[in-house]
Amino acid sequence: MTGTEDHEDAATYGATAQAAIRRPGMWWGRKGTAAKVEAYTRISFHLFPVAQLVTALLSLTPVPARSALPVAGAVLVHVVLGLRLTGQALDWVAGRRAQPRRLLCAYVACGFAGAAIAALVLVKLPDAPRATYYTACAGTYVLFLAFGCGLGVLVLRTHRQSLGAVAVATFGGWLLGSALLPAPAAAALALSTLLSAGGLTLASRFSVWLLQAVYELDEARHTRARLAVAEERLRFGRDLHDVLGRNLSVIALKSELAVQLARRERPEAVEQMAEVQRIAQESQREVREVVRGYREADLYTELLGAKGVLSAAGITCTVTGTPTGLPRPVQAALAWVVREAVTNVLRHGSAAHCRIALTVAPAGPRPKDRPAVAELTVENDGVPSATAGSPSSPGGHGLAGLRERLAAEQGTLEAGPAGKSAFRLVARVPVPADKAAEAGVPGEATEQARQELE
Repeated sequence: MTGTEDHEDAATYGATAQAAIRRPGMWWGRKGTAAKVEAYTRISFHLFPVAQLVTALLSLTPVPARSALPVAGAVLVHVVLGLRLTGQALDWVAGRRAQPRRLLCAYVACGFAGAAIAALVLVKLPDAPRATYYTACAGTYVLFLAFGCGLGVLVLRTHRQSLGAVAVATFGGWLLGSALLPAPAAAALALSTLLSAGGLTLASRFSVWLLQAVYELDEARHTRARLAVAEERLRFGRDLHDVLGRNLSVIALKSELAVQLARRERPEAVEQMAEVQRIAQESQREVREVVRGYREADLYTELLGAKGVLSAAGITCTVTGTPTGLPRPVQAALAWVVREAVTNVLRHGSAAHCRIALTVAPAGPRPKDRPAVAELTVENDGVPSATAGSPSSPGGHGLAGLRERLAAEQGTLEAGPAGKSAFRLVARVPVPADKAAEAGVPGEATEQARQELE
């Protein structure tokens, strides 16, 4: 697998999975983990203004319509501004827009104006039933200040600014209440504002922190995938350097020597150019082997590396079976499948579990015309709404490249959904009995990987 193809392979693999699972109406299922957390946070915060509206209207139920109408109107304006501020604030947190300062100022001003209206109505209410009216308007008064502070802190950058907002809401509520209400009533409203605004502010700041942490983890995950692609490109570059570096140096020297000999009309110039031609043809063949992936890859090392990489990414990985006794060409072909599949598990979906199984069937006695088949299965979850009956895409260059490698060993490749929220990649390669002895003696690195894997 070349580094240049790796990005296309990952995109193709993901597109295959997404094409297989896409269904109308599955809006939530098609989202990744970070997108789901963001959507949940947005829905939760948009319910805050709705809760304010419902609570205020219920509180104003016993108040006469003439007195309740201005308060209800102020609540409605404050709720509309709160909904707009919530959406723009979360976009700002995600880095998609500038800080909505003007909208924040309008929202805060509307909150204090609404609290003032509620206090004025409270002062002018009739004496009977005083307690009911007082509770209704006092609750609405606190709602303006508490929700104004709780949603306003979404636009603030630091915790100190949030604490300052709570202090301003509490002091402003006490100051406004002192100007319109008796001192005990103003103090009681200020205390209620402090508790309510403090609780909503704490919930808002924690939600924003959690959302930012999810963003950072998602970015780290994509960065890890990009580093894996970059590492593969570096590996491919090193392979090309190893193949072409020495040969190109020899070609340059021999061609220079041939030029000098030709100027002297020496017959050895023809021999030198023939040697240049041979080396060039050999280099071309070796480059083709690198590009097509025919250089041997060790299956033991790939299985051990896959387990380590997936575990480091927080994905539970189980590996069953060992490639003991498989011919080296078969191991090399399956090793490329492991590398490609694991790379795409990291890049796409939100897998929590991955299963890699290697089996050879039939394991017992078999007819001579029926060779054993080495079957490698890589299955992962985290692919939403996948169904076994969904048709899988034939894939693009990535899966086609794997099929070409397997076809060189008369193997096959299948890729597609496997039940609910799962995706499966299955590679099968026949193992002729007369080639089992070609497995050879593993090297030191291979033997170490085999011991660690087992």
